[in-house]
Amino acid sequence: MALQLVFLGRLEDLAGSGSREVAFAPSLSAVIAALEPQLAEAVSAPRIRYAVNGALLPGQGHFEADLRDGDELAFLPPVSGG
Repeated sequence: MALQLVFLGRLEDLAGSGSREVAFAPSLSAVIAALEPQLAEAVSAPRIRYAVNGALLPGQGHFEADLRDGDELAFLPPVSGG
């Protein structure tokens, strides 16, 4: 049982790659708790958005989102540009 994590933008640099497979965890909060401390802090920042299988999670209550084996969880930092 596993999850695929996808890191975009500056989070990719912190994670050391754009994606990684991790052991299954039943919720977003459990996934974040299993990350290395600096990365966990970065993906928990207030402006980070999350998507499960391409669908954005709502802003409130997202840390308790239920996950299923094989899900893709993406961490989306704010986008800036000009």
